[in-house]
Amino acid sequence: MLPSVLRSFSTLHNLRRIKSLVPSKIRTIHTTAGLRHGEYEWQDPKSEDEVVNITYVDKDGNKTKVRGKVGDNVLYLAHRYGITMEGACEASLACTTCHVYVDHDYFDKLPPSEEKEDDLLDMAPFLKENSRLGCQIVLTKELEGLELRLPKATRNFYVDGHTPAPH
Repeated sequence: MLPSVLRSFSTLHNLRRIKSLVPSKIRTIHTTAGLRHGEYEWQDPKSEDEVVNITYVDKDGNKTKVRGKVGDNVLYLAHRYGITMEGACEASLACTTCHVYVDHDYFDKLPPSEEKEDDLLDMAPFLKENSRLGCQIVLTKELEGLELRLPKATRNFYVDGHTPAPH
């Protein structure tokens, strides 16, 4: 009976109110505030010291300069500015739809890729030596002026034909 009562309460406030009813040997439910994926990237920089300017180059060579900030994930930042970078797995490191080419001058400024990213990139079409997954690139001041090129095509291993809306 008690577990079904707990399931009927959906907010942390209500859970705290009934905590006195729960025997100490039963675990309580912990909740966190709901955040949309990439919400941080939708926030403007708090100061000019945080600003990191980067450029996305689409498959047709069109350049879009954007104003990001330290800590932004380049996949979600692309979504904020309407750049066509799919991100089918929502940065869970399960696809290659955010595949980008990192400008050679900046490639060594990125942290080394992890084995899982390398394994996924091995399956990406149009792989190059400067390929990375956009969901694994987080902006730092050292990346000021970074240029990211989008490949001619990506393969959606997650769900072919499905393009999620930006978050």
